[in-house]
Amino acid sequence: MTAEGAGTVATKTGPTIRRMQLGQELRRLRQNALRDDGEGNGMTLAQAVKGLGFTESKLYRVENGLTGLPKVQDLKELLDRYGVTDPDDVDFLLEVHKSSLHRGWWSPYRSLMPSGFGMSVGLEGDAKILRAYQPDRMFGLFQTEAYARAQFEIAKPIDERTTEFVERNVEIRMRRKEAILRSDRPVEVHAVLEEAAVRRVYGSSEVMREQYAHLAELVGLDHVTVQILPMSQPVYRSADNFILMEFDPPLPRVVSIDTLDTVSLTGKDTELWRYARRFEAMAAGASAPRETPGFLEQLAREMEPR
Repeated sequence: MTAEGAGTVATKTGPTIRRMQLGQELRRLRQNALRDDGEGNGMTLAQAVKGLGFTESKLYRVENGLTGLPKVQDLKELLDRYGVTDPDDVDFLLEVHKSSLHRGWWSPYRSLMPSGFGMSVGLEGDAKILRAYQPDRMFGLFQTEAYARAQFEIAKPIDERTTEFVERNVEIRMRRKEAILRSDRPVEVHAVLEEAAVRRVYGSSEVMREQYAHLAELVGLDHVTVQILPMSQPVYRSADNFILMEFDPPLPRVVSIDTLDTVSLTGKDTELWRYARRFEAMAAGASAPRETPGFLEQLAREMEPR
């Protein structure tokens, strides 16, 4: 690695992205490092951490961007073990490490989020492209404030949640929307929504009409594509709602899978292929994007007072 080459990493600088960048580079350095036994290049995780102050599992999580490496000294010792001595390279990676430890906007809300959701939120805002499937409600980045609040309010007495919990989660939902509404490099979104998810009423007819009007505005944006999967069609439907995330090179793709109260993230090729096939199958079975505005107008008319 050279300082010039290192400087070509993705231009977005959110802390979650930086953690992924650092992990990816540390994995590459480990796989290219000279082994102490002289038996060729490439260290195992065990060889890399031998004598250092952290475990194989810790390094695995760091390499996969799942956790940070809080101590600067740990990073310096790893770089020394990998034979990285060029001052520019070391300084660059130390700077990436420093920015990876910054708190994202979602950090104050972490205690309110399901397991794994914080990292997913951090990544979706820095992604280049999101391909999402939502089977049971409006996709989170498309929701209006009233629609989001209605969801949390109806569950509040059942799940024994506080008013603060409701309001803070609505805040999270609205902050997430900024990824597609910002003027500077908004995230490109292609979403497949179940017809049942779009029809399901939250709040009132007024809330739903506002939601339909808002979604109609979003699909008018060049970077937002929405397809509806008709209830009447016998096509493939995924059991999970998920988001496939693509980033500026050289960062790898990941998939965020939402299952009940847990959000899991993976970059394994087998899982990426599986969910990509699922998305492609559902997009092929869904109505064409050009039909979405008319469908939303129809739904809004159905919600008008009689």
